[in-house]
Amino acid sequence: MNIMDFNVKKLAADAGTFLSRAVQFTEEKLGQAEKTELDAHLENLLSKAECTKIWTEKIMKQTEVLLQPNPNARIEEFVYEKLDRKAPSRVNNPELLGQYMIDAGTEFGPGTAYGNALIKCGETQKRIGTANRELIQTSALNFLTPLRNFIEGDYKTIAKERKLLQNKRLDLDAAKTRLKKAKAAEARASQLNSARLEGDNIMIWAEEVTKSEQELRITQSEFDRQAEITRLLLEGISSTHAHHLRCLNDFVEAQMTYYAQCYQYMLDLQKQLGSFPSNYHCNNNQTSAAPAPSASSNVIGSSALTSTSGLVMTSPSNLTDLKECGGSRKARVLYDYDAANSSELSLLADEVITVFSVVGMDSDWLMGERGNQKGRVPITYLELLN
Repeated sequence: MNIMDFNVKKLAADAGTFLSRAVQFTEEKLGQAEKTELDAHLENLLSKAECTKIWTEKIMKQTEVLLQPNPNARIEEFVYEKLDRKAPSRVNNPELLGQYMIDAGTEFGPGTAYGNALIKCGETQKRIGTANRELIQTSALNFLTPLRNFIEGDYKTIAKERKLLQNKRLDLDAAKTRLKKAKAAEARASQLNSARLEGDNIMIWAEEVTKSEQELRITQSEFDRQAEITRLLLEGISSTHAHHLRCLNDFVEAQMTYYAQCYQYMLDLQKQLGSFPSNYHCNNNQTSAAPAPSASSNVIGSSALTSTSGLVMTSPSNLTDLKECGGSRKARVLYDYDAANSSELSLLADEVITVFSVVGMDSDWLMGERGNQKGRVPITYLELLN
């Protein structure tokens, strides 16, 4: 029974406090009650904390989007994190592209120029995917986790103490209002002292003033104490900024490492694909010179003319002799070439094939022969051997 009485009294006291705060808050909004203002230093600290929270959330969310563009994957990772379970490993986009390229190159044939290039590009894409995975892991550990810890830890504590400070301020202002009303009532009662009843009224309001003054001292003390606690927590925001700066440096270093790896991988890939003619890769609005002939061979065409497509075409000075004699010659392949259709013959750099002219064929082409394989080949990819 005593416990029940205590709970009822506590519930009634809490309800009374809540009602008092609600009345005070409403009267402040309506301009019917005075409001205790926080000191300028505390207001600046509160503003700084709120600004830090807002921008930290934005930076954290956008970094997550940068590292993992797939929203479904982000949601899945969030669920696993809340369940305190490790998310299953998945193939990222560069790794998936690399695997497709390798499978396609294997299907087309590693011996063909296109198939070989696809396999090389695929292997490079998979290495980029591995580097991207390392970037995500490092950034999540050294950058995202500290930001999330601030939002879910430090700032939640600050918000809790800030709300408590707001409640203590409402209690303080409510106590000030009650004291002001009690003094006003006491003053009115003192003016009406002709009857015995009015004298009793003066004593009642005097006691109410004393009680209100005591309550004001208590609420003022609690407010000052809570303001000091909140101030100490808010002053830690500067330390938070210093910590986030170190984390930002770690993130920049991780990005620098990742992009340096990607650059090196692509540089190596470019060297591996160097057997392709340079004018094949260049922009169509640019021109490039024809490859220089070797001292021991006779390159088809002595002068180079640039076509409108940007590829170098040769003027075949000794092609007439080859057509007139109707015979065949050996020729070395200068660059890899992928056949565009079944009438053409794919070529590999440095291989030697047999070439001959066919009546009615375009002057830019010869018929090439390798074993049982035969097809048209572009003359700009060949040099005739002596």
